Amino acid sequence: MAGERRRPLLEGRVALITGAARGQGRSHALALAREGADIVACDLCEPLASVPYPLGSREELDRTARMVEGLGRRAVAQKADVRSLEQVRAVVERGLSELGRIDVVCANAGVISYAPAWEITAEQWRETLETNLTGAWHTCKAAIPHMIERGGGGSIILTGSTAAVVGFENLAHYAASKHGLVGLMKTLANELAPHGIRVNVVHPTSVDTAMIHNEATYRLFLPGGDRAPTREEAARAFRALNALPVPWVEPEDVSGAVLWLASDQARYVTGQQLRVDAGAVEKR
Repeated sequence: MAGERRRPLLEGRVALITGAARGQGRSHALALAREGADIVACDLCEPLASVPYPLGSREELDRTARMVEGLGRRAVAQKADVRSLEQVRAVVERGLSELGRIDVVCANAGVISYAPAWEITAEQWRETLETNLTGAWHTCKAAIPHMIERGGGGSIILTGSTAAVVGFENLAHYAASKHGLVGLMKTLANELAPHGIRVNVVHPTSVDTAMIHNEATYRLFLPGGDRAPTREEAARAFRALNALPVPWVEPEDVSGAVLWLASDQARYVTGQQLRVDAGAVEKR
């Protein structure tokens, strides 16, 4: 009927989102909450030695929860390191205890650092792989048994990268972690299909977040210089990476893809790699 109110796409569902203190994780939490989902949010909330920019804080994670609640949805926020299976399990158990179920998993937590492959330190390699790849596996491992037991299907979305499709200089450890996510996704898609649980990966190009906007990232475009590029100078360099005339996409652009994959609008979509990359891979 004309004027009939549209039912929210995720009404009655609960989404678990890692790396939710800010950036893409917060954007995903808000996008899914606007469509009716309650949110279980976690983040490391402390620095990592090999990561050359500040990570999200506990205050930012709590703000994400308040923003979700401001949309009329329930939120559970907990500090957790995805490198620890025990900590991720604790987040899942709390989410189940307070919200009753988990229908959607967004394994979004990730970090980046830079060096030629032969100069990457053992600490850089370990912290990147354990966060980006092992952390995603921990998240899936903790949530999947409950999703299977509940029945009714579900959706798992992994956060990949254009670096999961092509190789980028100074990112061997990051690219390895994101390529690994594709293999994890493809395997889970097959294993979980009989349970109606869909598994996909979203590959963003550079996103307008703190992971991009920091001196270490900017200096990739001015090697050996006595100063870091300005945001405007960096924007010109990033724009050259994409086919579309933009330097980076917004977190909300990625969240739109995540929301679609989480919803019944993508009910027959599994095992797919969805690029939100402004044509970066094609240009490469």
